[in-house]
Amino acid sequence: MPRPHRPARPAGTGLRPLARGAAVLAASLALLASLVGVAPAAPQEADEADVGVQVNAQASLGTLSGTARGVNTAIWDAHMNDPEVADLMKAADVGAMRYPGGSYADIYHWETHTAPGGYVAPGTGFDSFMATARAAGAQPILIANYGSGTAEEAAGWVRYANVTKGYDAKYWEIGNEIYGNGHYGSGWEHDDHEDKSPREYARQVRAYAAAMKAVDPTVKIGAVLTTPGEWPDGVVGTGDSGDWNHTVLPEVADVIDFVSVHWYAGGGETTAEDALARLAKLPGELREVRSQIDRFAGADSPDIAIALTEINTNTGGSRLTARPNGLFAADAFMTALENGVFAVDWWNTHNGAGQITTVDGETDYGDMGMLSSGACTGDVCEPAPNTPFHPYYGMKMTSELGTAGDTMVAAESTAQDVSAHAVLRRDGRLSVMLVNKDPDTPRTVDLDYAGFTPSATTPRVTRYARGDSDITDVADGEASASRVTVPPYALLTVTLEPRAGTGPGASAAGTPGTPRLDMATDTTARLSWAAAAGATRYLVLERDGAHTRVVGETTGTSVTLRNLPPGSTHTVNVLAADASGRLSAPSSPLTLTTGTPSDAACAVTYHRDTSWGNGFVATVTVRNLSDTPITGWTVDWDWPTEGQSVSSSWNATFHQVGSHMRVTASEGAGPLAPDGGSAASFGFVGANDGPNPDPTSFRLNGTVCSSG
Repeated sequence: MPRPHRPARPAGTGLRPLARGAAVLAASLALLASLVGVAPAAPQEADEADVGVQVNAQASLGTLSGTARGVNTAIWDAHMNDPEVADLMKAADVGAMRYPGGSYADIYHWETHTAPGGYVAPGTGFDSFMATARAAGAQPILIANYGSGTAEEAAGWVRYANVTKGYDAKYWEIGNEIYGNGHYGSGWEHDDHEDKSPREYARQVRAYAAAMKAVDPTVKIGAVLTTPGEWPDGVVGTGDSGDWNHTVLPEVADVIDFVSVHWYAGGGETTAEDALARLAKLPGELREVRSQIDRFAGADSPDIAIALTEINTNTGGSRLTARPNGLFAADAFMTALENGVFAVDWWNTHNGAGQITTVDGETDYGDMGMLSSGACTGDVCEPAPNTPFHPYYGMKMTSELGTAGDTMVAAESTAQDVSAHAVLRRDGRLSVMLVNKDPDTPRTVDLDYAGFTPSATTPRVTRYARGDSDITDVADGEASASRVTVPPYALLTVTLEPRAGTGPGASAAGTPGTPRLDMATDTTARLSWAAAAGATRYLVLERDGAHTRVVGETTGTSVTLRNLPPGSTHTVNVLAADASGRLSAPSSPLTLTTGTPSDAACAVTYHRDTSWGNGFVATVTVRNLSDTPITGWTVDWDWPTEGQSVSSSWNATFHQVGSHMRVTASEGAGPLAPDGGSAASFGFVGANDGPNPDPTSFRLNGTVCSSG
């Protein structure tokens, strides 16, 4: 059977504490001290732990959606509708299935079930796919044909799916990786439009959205974005005024319901260790997606969701079916979901054999699928069709951690090669998943909790490690609430019962609504939220990693946070207290950034002149708006993300320490005239390994400037 390969992609690619009144702080800390349970002291054990994990059940990272775990399905896959597929996906709590298969979407015509220029396997039509999705209990994520289709064709598909057949298909993307249509020089995505610019794509998205919502106003429309920090982010095409995202988003923010991004750890030569390490870039890239939505959608930003509709380690090659890719799958699903994504779709359900290697003592079939397709490379054949590969079990382990409606909470590990993820269950239990990326050494982990008190009941422990053929229950007595040992190259999930009378289940207060930002200045932010039943007052907590601090308290449903540093970023949750002072589960989080003063004594303009994915050129202009001249000056700023740096510069002296940048006037530079009478400009060539957001705050000789 012909099997399409995904084309190669082009290469290149501490929070400040909030100020608050002493009286509020003292009262709030006293309240927390009396209400927040402390885990029982760990029993003395012979071996010392080599990893510490802190879990904070009061620091919400968001709620798991019903579509959290997803997979891609493709019309060239003859096994996509085998009965075993639905059974396996249901067992792993898969809630989303994406169709008709990546780049094939832009040559696929749903009504004739044809894909000119591509192979279509028998039995893969839309109705057959929907039968599998329904049997699995999954919501379809459908890709409307942009490359060779029309808005009218897409509207006809909506009519057939939701009016004629009653499938209630909610999520519809407009095209697949349209930025790969050749506009930026590299083309793998089919696009018949004469104008292949992001401007034309935005215009067409509006037309598709109007036609499709005219048929069914309840459908959710998704636009394709590039992932910040990944090609072609930052690249400005010929005749364009900005890169893909900065052109598309302003034009479609008022008509879309979600954006679709893809993320692969690297190319075909990416090692297991590379992929697991590169996952650290994903949170910053997803935060920048949300920041871009905030910038262009304004108050409507919370209504635009993010879907990560393709993820895997490689875009083709080896180390794809092996155990380390199972660890990657578990870690990647939770990392994405904890950073604001409502659906994560693995590429692919079946894909086919590729390069054959040996990894961790097992044959790696070079297959990007979760399940075997039974294909062969030379005389080496995969196991029987639908045999799960390690990534399937990695995804399945995340369902041991939590399901739809549960709250993801902050967990922090002291070891880079041991990841930790935690979920507060709706029934009050707490689950913690540990990922040991060390292939040789078991890791002993001490678990510490804030906002949760474990009961004396032995925790339930499940494991996926060498020798396990599925997710396996660990015998009682091999782990405690305070200490567990994770085998090498293994996943372990610990589920704890709360001590009676503690936790959100013991509170008469419901969970508050997600806070919204009503107003922000350079030093204040006003928040509001939907009331919680049974609440007598609310606490606003700021999160820094797995630690929280009380920054506001009120009996109403709004609060103004004051004395914030200009250009600073803060993530907050709201908890409700009942009449007895017992705290609810935390709300979903809000991340906000303050502005810069409009009446400052100086002004700084930061302009990115050009960029090319992993590098850029910028010019900074400084003006003195005070009434006295400034002789000898320094300009300071902090890079918003890791991986941003200066490679070379001109017209000033640059010095970088960590993320902090200091620029000093060149010797012999003249004074800055008062009242904006003169300006100093300097520039640099920068590098970025990941997203490249602009700095948010600049200081001239220590004074915060207005910026724009």
